[in-house]
Amino acid sequence: MTLHSVRSRQSDAGDLLETTEALARRFAATAAEHDRTGVVPEQNFRALAEGGLLALTVPVAMGGHGAGLGIASKVIGRIGQADPSTALILAMHAINHATIVRNWPAEIAARLQRESLGGVSLLNALRVEPELGTPARGGLPATVAHRTADGWRISGHKLYSTGIPVLRWLLVWGRTDEAEPRTGIFLVPNGAPGISVVPSWNHLGMRATASHDVILDGVAIPLDHAVDLRPVAAWRVPDATQWAWSTLLVASLYHGVAKAARAWLLDFLKTRTPSNLGVPLAFLPRMQEAVGELDALLLVNDRLLGSAARDVDAGQPPSVSESGLMKSLITGNAIAAVEIAVKLAGNHALSRDNPLERHYRDVLCGRIHTPQDDSVRIIAGKQALGL
Repeated sequence: MTLHSVRSRQSDAGDLLETTEALARRFAATAAEHDRTGVVPEQNFRALAEGGLLALTVPVAMGGHGAGLGIASKVIGRIGQADPSTALILAMHAINHATIVRNWPAEIAARLQRESLGGVSLLNALRVEPELGTPARGGLPATVAHRTADGWRISGHKLYSTGIPVLRWLLVWGRTDEAEPRTGIFLVPNGAPGISVVPSWNHLGMRATASHDVILDGVAIPLDHAVDLRPVAAWRVPDATQWAWSTLLVASLYHGVAKAARAWLLDFLKTRTPSNLGVPLAFLPRMQEAVGELDALLLVNDRLLGSAARDVDAGQPPSVSESGLMKSLITGNAIAAVEIAVKLAGNHALSRDNPLERHYRDVLCGRIHTPQDDSVRIIAGKQALGL
C-alpha cells in the first residue's frame, strides 16, 4: 500500500467519523421520544442515506466506503451513544453488507449494494422463531421453502424482526422441502404478497427497533433468491470473519450506550451539590473511585474492540470462540458500567426525566443478544477440554 493510499484511507475515515458525529448529535435529540413511542425513527435513516452511511461497508468497487470493522465499530458505537435503536438497525445492515460478498452470488450481492447507494434500502436477517428460538443454538427452522416451477414459496413465522418497518430486503433463514433438506438464506422483498407484520414488540429496552413478528404465507420469490443454501451440517461451524463482524459490531453498540451513561453521570456529579455537602458530588473520594472503576471497564472494552477489529481487518479474525467471549465480556462490562452510574445517581438514575434510566434499559438488552453468555462459555469450555 502506497503512502498516498494510506493517507486517502485516513482521510475517508475522518470524513466518515465527522459525518457520524454530526448525525449522532441530531439523533440524540429525538431518541427519548422514539423510545417513548416505540416508533422507528425513519428520518434518521433518511439522514444516514444522505450522509452515505448506509453504504458504510459496501465495497469501494461498488461505490461504497468499504469500511473495515475498525471504522464500522466506531461509527456504530457513536450512533449507539445517541440512539441505540437506530444503531442496531444500522449495525445489522452493515454486518450483512460486509459479509454477503463472501458466499452470495455476485450479481445478487451487487444489486443490493447498488441499492444502498441511493435512498433508504435497508436489509436484515430474520432468523428467530417461536419454537426454534435462535438458530445459533442449532435445530431445523420451521420456516419452509417449497420449490415451484419458477422459484420458491416461503412460509413461516419469525420473531424479533429488527427494523421491519424500514427494511427493503429480508434475509429469511429457512429450510427446503427436499427429502434431504438444506438450510440457509432466502432473499425476500419486504411488502411482498403473503407477508404480514404482527406489532408485537413491547420490550424493556431498544424500543424503537420495532422488532415485531413477521408471518410469511406462501411468499413467492425467484429461484436465484435462494442465495446461500447448504446441507445442515455445513452450518455447524460459523465463518470466523462473519462471526467476528456479527458479535463485535453488536458489542460496539452496547459499549456506546455505556459511554452515554458515563457522560450523563459525569455531568450529574459535577453539578449536583447537596446542601449538606456544599460542593458538587464530584469532590467525594467515593464518587471519584467509582468513576475510576467505571472507566476501567470501558477501557477494557475499547482495547478489546480495537485489537480484535485490527485483526479482522488484517485478515486474521479471532476464532469463533474468542469472538463470542469478547462479545460476552464487552456487553457485561457495559452493563456493569451503567449499573455503577445507577448506584451513584440513586433515585435520579431511575427517573424517566433523566436519560440514564433509558440507557440502563437499553444496555440490558446486550445480555440477551446472540450469542448469549451461557452458549459462548460452553463453546469455550468444550474447546479448552478438547471435547
